[in-house]
Amino acid sequence: MQLIDGKAVAAKIKEEIAAEVEIIKKSGGKVPHLAAVLVGHDGGSETYVANKVKACEQVGFKSSLIRYKNDVTEEELLACVDRLNNDKDIDGFIVQLPLPSHISETKVTEAIDYRKDVDGFHPVNVGRMSLGMPCFLSATPSGIVELLKRYNIETKGKHCVVLGRSNIVGKPVSMLLLQKANPGDCTVTICHSRTKNIKEITLQADIIIAALGVPEFLKGDMVKEGAVVIDVGTTRVPNKTTKSGFKLTGDVMFEEVAPKCSYITPVPGGVGPMTIVSLLKNTLLAAKKEVYK
Repeated sequence: MQLIDGKAVAAKIKEEIAAEVEIIKKSGGKVPHLAAVLVGHDGGSETYVANKVKACEQVGFKSSLIRYKNDVTEEELLACVDRLNNDKDIDGFIVQLPLPSHISETKVTEAIDYRKDVDGFHPVNVGRMSLGMPCFLSATPSGIVELLKRYNIETKGKHCVVLGRSNIVGKPVSMLLLQKANPGDCTVTICHSRTKNIKEITLQADIIIAALGVPEFLKGDMVKEGAVVIDVGTTRVPNKTTKSGFKLTGDVMFEEVAPKCSYITPVPGGVGPMTIVSLLKNTLLAAKKEVYK
């Protein structure tokens, strides 16, 4: 069994991005600028956005953080999106989800200029991804594919089972692994909360991507010997032994599953760090106008 070290891969990619930014600076080019909009004080969102700002500093990007209270109106938030769309200095931006219930996430996502949508959530980017056209790929699915690539994990002709059908991970990663590409060329099965006989299906899988958001859902008896397991789950489970009072838990029961795997990602330190570097990669592409001229 080999651990897939997302932290180490992410650090390497950050070095690659930083080297490219240095070349841009030396040639007098424009330094990439990423902005993040954060509404309220959700613990997970706070941590994630803080990590994004830190990552921007590490690679030499400019970054901006725009904060709103929970009671911000939908109109105010849409006006902020419009300002960022028209700000020539900002190459890409994200509106951190989830948003308060009185704001339509769909409206906000669709209002973002798809050429600055470095989260890859806009329907134009999702549609282009499904057709295999140049676009900004969703950060987490892109990070998963990059891990498979960097570890030279064979995907061609393999049976990949994706647990979860979310628009953020399940659906896009399924589409990426279906593409005629490397990584890609998989036979993909998607399982979800209404799927019957999930265990029967996962036992056939060469690659399992667990993105249900259910702590320790995937047990040892659901995985065949030699499978590759990518754990996308990050649920905060109460834990009295930690300083924070919680423990980050994946969708995989690691102690049971790991001994049967050829490769497996840990939680934390697996997919998580890759999500942020994928966002940086998209911002660099946006600044260089390599996807949309």
